[in-house]
Amino acid sequence: MTDATRTNLPLVLMLWVAGLGAAAQFGKIAVLYDPLGQLYAGSGIGLMVSVVGIVGLVFGATAGLIVQRIGYRRVLVAALALGAVISAVQATLPGYGLMMLTRLVEGFSHLAIVVAGPVLIARVTAPRHFGAAMSLWSSFFGVSFALTASLGMALVSAWGTASLFLAHAGFMAVLALVLGLLIPKGGRPVNLPPLSLKSLARQHAEIYASPRIAAPALGFMFYTAMYVALLTLLPAQFSGADRVMVATAMPLISIVVSLTLGVLLLSRIEAVAVVQLGFALAGASALLLWAVWGNAGAAMVAALLIAAAMGLVQGASFASIPQLNQTHDDRAYAAGAIAQLGNLGTTSGTPVLAGLLSAFAIYGIYLFVLPLAAGGIAITWWLANRRRMA
Repeated sequence: MTDATRTNLPLVLMLWVAGLGAAAQFGKIAVLYDPLGQLYAGSGIGLMVSVVGIVGLVFGATAGLIVQRIGYRRVLVAALALGAVISAVQATLPGYGLMMLTRLVEGFSHLAIVVAGPVLIARVTAPRHFGAAMSLWSSFFGVSFALTASLGMALVSAWGTASLFLAHAGFMAVLALVLGLLIPKGGRPVNLPPLSLKSLARQHAEIYASPRIAAPALGFMFYTAMYVALLTLLPAQFSGADRVMVATAMPLISIVVSLTLGVLLLSRIEAVAVVQLGFALAGASALLLWAVWGNAGAAMVAALLIAAAMGLVQGASFASIPQLNQTHDDRAYAAGAIAQLGNLGTTSGTPVLAGLLSAFAIYGIYLFVLPLAAGGIAITWWLANRRRMA
């Protein structure tokens, strides 16, 4: 499969839908948190949610090295089929040990989808549409969580806990069939020397030493640390109806800004510049939150402005993958690195912010956001300088 001169919109949309299925591998457990907590009383349900991401944290960059050997189409279809089988097994509600084993295997399915998905989208998208296509892809997590929460709860209320697993299994199976038919068959998988621990270590070093391949992931790490922690803990700083409104509106406004203002900016300036703008606006909005704290209405506006700024970083980070990397293999490496460092940010940001809030109350928000925003700007600026010097 070669790069496209015209955008295959139906295929781009179906690949995005595959991203929804991958995000639902997290969302289905989050939705079922309480009933699973009763079923597996005394066990670690929180770990059941996060173990899927731990696979990406450990094997993210490695996945980028492997998919080129197997072939992107084969990897994606196989990952969707595996996801369908795993959800079907989970629908039997097995014992805790077996359930955790299925979640671990599901982590490999999830990782394969989030590595192969954006590379395939770049392959079937004309360069002038990269910004819009990658912004759409970047929204899959938030959109999927919203849909899983609303539709999933209705399904569980009507048909019981197992029904959500069965619905997800059917969804993934249909996607595997449809995308197996829609994705054009490429050439034979790349015949490269077998992977070894030594070669993996060397290739990891090459990935993270590259100012092109590593740039999207290093900026994205600061984004995920900030975004997930703020979505989790910032609404709790408000009270009553304000808390519910902030918790609901923050992810939605982030997605809307990414798909509107973010796409508009990406059509005019480089993705890295949009990432830096988003971090700068997030830092400024955190200062505004500090200035207006005590005025509930103004504080809510400031919190939503932080989420809006993060929406710019979200889409532009993925858009920078094809902008900075011209070969499909480099794009796969960059997507794998994003999966790896994105999971690092996700798992580390929330406990850090929780500790700061415990020690400094609302001032912990500023002590958290400002260094991360500055770090995101600094790392992307430094890497851009390295690319110019090269």
